[in-house]
Amino acid sequence: MPSKPNKIVKNNPKIKPPSAGRGRPKGAPNKNTKALKDMILGALDKAGGEEYLQRQADENPNAFLSLIGRVLPTEMKGSLEGNLIVNVVTGVPRA
Repeated sequence: MPSKPNKIVKNNPKIKPPSAGRGRPKGAPNKNTKALKDMILGALDKAGGEEYLQRQADENPNAFLSLIGRVLPTEMKGSLEGNLIVNVVTGVPRA
C-alpha cells in the first residue's frame, strides 16, 4: 500500500475579539452568586436578622456552627509580630 504524503498545516491563529480572555477580575463573584447572596441576606433580614441567628445558635448549634465554618475565611494572610489570640464565642456550653 502506498503511503500518503503528510499534509502540511500552517499555524494560522484565529483572530480574537479585543476583550477575549479577560473574564471577571480575580475574586469578583459572578452575577448568579451575587443575586443568590442578595436573596439569602434579604430572607435573613425578613426572618429577624441577628435575633434569628442567635435563636438558631441556641436551638440548632450543629447547623449554626456549620454555617459559621462556611462563612469564616479559611485562609488568613499577612504578617504577624507577637502572639495571635483567637477567641471563638459560640454560646454553646462546653462540658
